[in-house]
Amino acid sequence: MTQMQTKSRRPLFIGAGLFAAATGIAVAIWVSNAGPGTAGECPARTEASTAVDAAAGGELAALLPSTSWRNFADLTFIDATGAERTLADFAGKKLLVNFWATWCAPCREEMPDLDALQLRYGGKQFEVVAISLDMGSDGPVAAQAFLDEIGAVNLALYADPSYKVFERLRNEAVTVGLPATLLLDEEGCEISVLQGPAHWDTEDGYRVIEALLAV
Repeated sequence: MTQMQTKSRRPLFIGAGLFAAATGIAVAIWVSNAGPGTAGECPARTEASTAVDAAAGGELAALLPSTSWRNFADLTFIDATGAERTLADFAGKKLLVNFWATWCAPCREEMPDLDALQLRYGGKQFEVVAISLDMGSDGPVAAQAFLDEIGAVNLALYADPSYKVFERLRNEAVTVGLPATLLLDEEGCEISVLQGPAHWDTEDGYRVIEALLAV
């Protein structure tokens, strides 16, 4: 598919000891993500979103350019140790932020592609941040077990067992289902949004990430 071909939307897919402190941390995440982002809006990144949009075809035809310029730097979740993290911790890197859950079949199918994408592009300039939304104190355990099962050794485990991250995305009209993916600039500002899964480990996916890295 050439860059000039008309895009078509994919259907939405809506899924039905290490983490001993996860429940308490989830309460903090719930508060942090409860309302609109405190980081505020970003300057318009029209040139960047247009460049990425021009590169998005085939498997990534449903990737849409941002028109809202939301800042997600303050989005809060936990890492594999249970420590609280935000997307601001990745400042200086372009990000692919994916929201998934083990009960979401399209999410499970997508994870090997994201693992391969991290292997191919991950480093000082780019990171895949896959945030599990499996709920409760056992949620991160289930997410890690699934990553181990599929041999996803390149993706770090990040999780929001409070599910408040997704509620924020839904309230801000970013997405209505899982999986969902954000492409962000070095300051956590939204460039593009994808609702639904994609085969990222393809020439279509590579073209999008390389366009993101070039802007």
